[in-house]
Amino acid sequence: MQRKIIIAGGGTGGHIFPAIAIANALKKIDANTEILFVGAKGKMEMEKVPQAGYQIEGLEIAGFNRSNMLKNLLLPFKILKSLGQARSIIDRFQPHAVVGVGGYASFPMLRKAQGKGIPTLIQEQNSFAGKTNMILGKKAKKICVAYDGMEKFFPADKLVVTGNPVRGNITQSSVTKEEALQHFGLQSGKTTVFAVGGSLGAKAINEALHPLLPAFVEKDIQLIWQTGKPYFDTAKAAASAYSSHVKVFDFINLMDFAYKAADVVISRAGALAIAELCVVKKPVIFVPYPFAAEDHQTFNAQSLVMKNAALIIKNDDAAAQLGNTLFSLVQNKALLEQLEQNIGKLGNSNADMVIAKQVMTLIG
Repeated sequence: MQRKIIIAGGGTGGHIFPAIAIANALKKIDANTEILFVGAKGKMEMEKVPQAGYQIEGLEIAGFNRSNMLKNLLLPFKILKSLGQARSIIDRFQPHAVVGVGGYASFPMLRKAQGKGIPTLIQEQNSFAGKTNMILGKKAKKICVAYDGMEKFFPADKLVVTGNPVRGNITQSSVTKEEALQHFGLQSGKTTVFAVGGSLGAKAINEALHPLLPAFVEKDIQLIWQTGKPYFDTAKAAASAYSSHVKVFDFINLMDFAYKAADVVISRAGALAIAELCVVKKPVIFVPYPFAAEDHQTFNAQSLVMKNAALIIKNDDAAAQLGNTLFSLVQNKALLEQLEQNIGKLGNSNADMVIAKQVMTLIG
């Protein structure tokens, strides 16, 4: 029989790339599996999923807006409309199972599937579960998680610890450090830092790095700086005087190159970033984004800090502390080695396949 599976969710690269990794793994198990993605109209999945070769349909749904309360007035109508759209997608596509990866489109699709008795699986990426997933978890058949201790959010008998899926171009990368440094126009034999703030950039990280640029040249340390679009022009102008040591990009597609070139990483603490850093085994300073739902980035980062696998700086302290923390870490060989070893123990390059197999068990 041909299996039909819907994968619902998105909103950020952190949800989309793992979802695509799961889809690829499902296809590896059975090439005849038909997969339909469902995302939120106007969000980045509507572009990234077709690029990966999959069909996607968009729901008219938005999340709760924490910064502009007026925008939430239409939210109940959008939710009702998206539930109707979800129902018609399910009636048309007739899936055997529905997978939720988090993000706006997860809720209406899984809610409607559960109402119709279609088995659902939740992939909860974070160490602190979101409210939506906790509601959906009551009726889900399986809940795939990346952290221990998740029974405080979900029924323990449904939990499967799988880790978070990482893009294949990172887990299977064969690029050498030499090639990676060359790609960015950097020299080998010099300490290299990679600063990344997620696909949209991170204001606090960018603003903390800006005044440190002269110090990178003085200390002969190289910087690969992914700024995101909003800060790119400012950073480019600021770095022009230090171009021998500082390379600025609004977005880096070849993340495996950036990780390979780096000796130390400065990063937000989204679930995808953490999963990737564990697989590539890089010492990292996390600056968690404090406005993520339920402050889950701080919880994610703390779970690594408690295992001596990372350092953390609060968003509001980045301007004052990032320079000192970074430059003292770079000189501390013993700490660098300890962080590298401990973060490497948490890596799971096979999570996509483990989750795909769990999906297939729902169908039989």
